[in-house]
Amino acid sequence: MPRLTTTEILSSLVSFDTTSRNSNLPLIDWIRSYLDGLGVPFRLSFDPAGRKANLHAIIGPEVTGGLALSGHVDTVPVDGQHWRTDPFRLHEEDGRLFARGATDMKGFVASALAAVPDLLAADLARPIHLLISYDEEVDCAGAHRLVEDFADGRLRPALCVVGEPSGMMPILAHKGRLSVRATVRGKAGHSSQPEKGVNAIHAAAQAIAAISAEADRLQAAGRREPGFSPPHTTIHVGLIEGGSILNIIPDRAVFEMEWRTLPGDDAHVELDRLRRHLAEHIEPRMHAIDPACGFTFEPLNWLPSFSLDTAHPLAALVRQASGSNAEGKVSYGTEAGIYQEAGIASIVCGPGDIAQAHRPDEWIAREQLDSCDRFIRRLAAGLARA
Repeated sequence: MPRLTTTEILSSLVSFDTTSRNSNLPLIDWIRSYLDGLGVPFRLSFDPAGRKANLHAIIGPEVTGGLALSGHVDTVPVDGQHWRTDPFRLHEEDGRLFARGATDMKGFVASALAAVPDLLAADLARPIHLLISYDEEVDCAGAHRLVEDFADGRLRPALCVVGEPSGMMPILAHKGRLSVRATVRGKAGHSSQPEKGVNAIHAAAQAIAAISAEADRLQAAGRREPGFSPPHTTIHVGLIEGGSILNIIPDRAVFEMEWRTLPGDDAHVELDRLRRHLAEHIEPRMHAIDPACGFTFEPLNWLPSFSLDTAHPLAALVRQASGSNAEGKVSYGTEAGIYQEAGIASIVCGPGDIAQAHRPDEWIAREQLDSCDRFIRRLAAGLARA
């Protein structure tokens, strides 16, 4: 099989429209064919509908432990975005490679796949795992499924590098995220007799006012952790809808909110605190008119935070392989928290700038891919010496 460069592989990967609403199986089939040609064993795991798959490949000795290189291949939509070129055809201009997913994060996946021939030739003491997952942009269901696959422990990596775009700087911590949909049940009536109904929009507004006050408290007096921007846990409401016409008391309103929590803060505890506040201060007035009125909260997505000690051997290995003396923390989430929760020490380090992700004309610098190519081979050299 002719050896493919990172750019050639990236060109193939971005040609598949793997927006999260679509199946990723055509792309996974391409990777399967590539790995088959190199004689690399792998296994697949599927979502409940069988439309999406994870791929877990193992290079080196099939023993417990080793290092995983983790990347997702689903992307956000291009709908409503103005692209100068076809988002599903790799286009190079002035050292920048443009396409949907080039940065987030098919660039890292392409670099890992291009390194496979060299990884096979390395005298690895422990295996290198390739973890290619689905639905990271939705709810990280693919990563959760991979963790289930590791339950027997036989083919479980000990360490994991998640290749989200970090400019090849090691990221030792990120915030957790809990998103929630709140549904407010009111009681309809004519707007001329508000005392006979329960206005769901008003109740939602009172709840949102309490959430806004909590956001102000966190900003002014919340626990701080240097390195994060902002350096505290945050909370906000991003969506709201309700009502039908102006002269009907609205009997339903819905809003969606999220917490982004520092490592050590628990968003589920914060949700319980909000529920208690509503039960004590808002719902009694609603129940006095109709006991069926009130608030219901539906968790939509939970992504745990992660934090790796700067003295951990994985941090030292990644610093050495990346050549970076700097380390960072970020407020966005990745699959690293899921793997760390499962007992797999994790770190984030990958090519590209997160500022280029999710936007029209997404691009990654060729020099970033070159740096990632060197990084992965240095990781392999470190494992060969292990």
